[in-house]
Amino acid sequence: MLKLKTLVLIVLIGFGCEEKPVAVNFQQGYHGKITEGQSKLIHTEAKGFFNQTQLSIAIIKNGQPEFYGIKIENDTLISVENQDRVFEIGSISKVFTATLLADLSLEGKLNLNDPASKYLPWKLKNEPKFTLQQLSNHSSGLPRLPDNLILSEVDISNPYKDYGEKKLGFYLTEQLELKQNPGLKFEYSNLGVGLLGYILTKIDSSSYEEMLQRRITQPLQMESTTIEREKVLNQLVKGLDVEGQVTPNWDLNVLEGAGAILSSTQDLTKFALAQFKPDNQEITLTHKKTFSITPYEKAIGLGWMIENKKKANGCGMVAEQAVTLLLSPWI
Repeated sequence: MLKLKTLVLIVLIGFGCEEKPVAVNFQQGYHGKITEGQSKLIHTEAKGFFNQTQLSIAIIKNGQPEFYGIKIENDTLISVENQDRVFEIGSISKVFTATLLADLSLEGKLNLNDPASKYLPWKLKNEPKFTLQQLSNHSSGLPRLPDNLILSEVDISNPYKDYGEKKLGFYLTEQLELKQNPGLKFEYSNLGVGLLGYILTKIDSSSYEEMLQRRITQPLQMESTTIEREKVLNQLVKGLDVEGQVTPNWDLNVLEGAGAILSSTQDLTKFALAQFKPDNQEITLTHKKTFSITPYEKAIGLGWMIENKKKANGCGMVAEQAVTLLLSPWI
């Protein structure tokens, strides 16, 4: 069981890849929230980002969160309160999809070792036998993306937008080729977790949004977490591309389980704290090792990467994207 000492949650929007003016450090009002050293570190790491970049941080000590945010305006790094602002959380969504999988398993609606084909409306090419668990832990053998999602031929600012159920079905029945047999190797796959999310909607006879709200966000009182952008438009932080220009939010379409969720630091803090409560059986199930990643000292549960640290008091779990969610009993 994980025990919480200190947890750090960071949400970052904006990327700086071109040479630009270094933002002046004008953080104010941070005393009591972060240390002066942490303030200097934030400036060091964020000063090269573009104007309108936001960084939202939660530091949790003894179960109590302290929120701190910064924004770059007019080449100046300033302190802001943005814990309720909403960001795309990218592949952190995969942990939510894994939690939905675990919850449905505990309800008896599925078995983690069921073949995925059991729940699909198509006969898969070559009839591979990868399981629901293998879709979640990236050992299914599926590639990162389906062959009929060609990034050079789509709008790269929103590449999944037109990838719907019909295209997924065509890929699975006509083009599917595994990179290796299921269960042999860890191979990160957006397709795999996206397919898992699609399967879960079929099993539960509800949309991904309905499952997310009923099974996770409502019980945890996560009021700003959704895949429906129109619900949070007034809170949504606009993303920036590598040139500092506003870029569209992504529409994941049929692969929504791989990365469609929007959330706030406030909400993600609630989700993070829930990981340390043993009475959340579906969450605890996602922490159990399901596959070893060799030759590295890592493993994966359901959605969570598990990093084995040589410390007496346990291991840490990490999910990363533009959002970083690090759960550790030893920070």
